[in-house]
Amino acid sequence: MRIDKFLWCVRYFKTRTLATNACKKGHVKVNGQVVKPSREVYATEKLTVRIQQINYQLTILELPKNRLGAKLIDIYRIDTTPKSEFESKELLKYSADYYRKKGEGRPTKKDRRDIEGYLDFDDN
Repeated sequence: MRIDKFLWCVRYFKTRTLATNACKKGHVKVNGQVVKPSREVYATEKLTVRIQQINYQLTILELPKNRLGAKLIDIYRIDTTPKSEFESKELLKYSADYYRKKGEGRPTKKDRRDIEGYLDFDDN
């Protein structure tokens, strides 16, 4: 079975086109090597799939005949993604969190003073 079709069947991607594009961009690796979307995959191979800054690691147990329901996915793969991947995603979310929403305009006087406090400008 093709790698893009497998990733679509086990619901890592919503469409097969998204799976194909991920392969073309180099976000999918089989046994540590970047692969094309047409690469055939077999049982016992190890995959690494990068989706939204998380590197999912999985091992193929069997190949499904078609797209599966969400409850049946674990029959065909083992997810070995370390918890640290998900924790780093949470930390990234908190670091990007800022009290002013994106697109609300230029910095206020308070923001400017805070920035100047960090930079320690001298008027002399």
